[in-house]
Amino acid sequence: MRVWASANQKGGVGKTTTVVSLAGWLSLQGKRVLLVDLDPHGSLSAYFGFDPDTQQPSLYHLFQQPPTAVAKIIVDTRFENIKLIPASTAVATLDRQLGNQEGKGLVLRNALVTCFDRFDYCLIDCPPILGVLMVNALAAAEHLLVPVQSEFLAIKGLERMVRTLQMIMKSRKQALAYTVVATMFDRRTRAAHESLQLLREQYPEILWQGVIPLDTQFRDASRQGLPIPCFLPASRGAQAYLALLQHLTAEVQPQTPSQPKVLSS
Repeated sequence: MRVWASANQKGGVGKTTTVVSLAGWLSLQGKRVLLVDLDPHGSLSAYFGFDPDTQQPSLYHLFQQPPTAVAKIIVDTRFENIKLIPASTAVATLDRQLGNQEGKGLVLRNALVTCFDRFDYCLIDCPPILGVLMVNALAAAEHLLVPVQSEFLAIKGLERMVRTLQMIMKSRKQALAYTVVATMFDRRTRAAHESLQLLREQYPEILWQGVIPLDTQFRDASRQGLPIPCFLPASRGAQAYLALLQHLTAEVQPQTPSQPKVLSS
């Protein structure tokens, strides 16, 4: 199972859209996909028709039970190849509840180990703040996607995210590869082109050379609760995410995966 996470410490940059869109293409290709909603706001869960205010069971219960309990938390979506670990607003309290509890950053990783053979991909939607939830995502992921809106303030926010990644990687036993993805690119505006050029100058080695365009079809697809590849696969947005997926599957080629082990700390 390949595990990718979508994260940025700035909201509204396309983290959830990236997860949903990639999941849509993977499911159409016959891949078994597990989605994990780590954001207390539950946008990913709501996209698939689950209410984070009332959802039972949810990700919150994963932090109260042994890793094998994940099997009872995974729920079906309307798409045969897409399953979900839904969010709950209660996960916003986990930082306070867990305190300095040992191993709190490995809960998700250890849970995914127990369902390693059930899925081909796991895509994680992260909250926009650094805390126990994002730490769990970074501990579980083998590759990180960092969506960045094509505008100046979002690029400034990327600098903060990169510093966070550098800090987190010091505590990891292996490096975490990551790819910056320019999103919401409005080709009609000079500001968008200037922002993209700035990204290319500052992050030449980790920036995906394509862009995710501004496309009203994303909004229309979300109203229907459909990933854009399942709603309108020929749209500009869907085709851009297909290009991103092709880049990731070509470039992100880890060694033949073996069953990982549950870690205790």
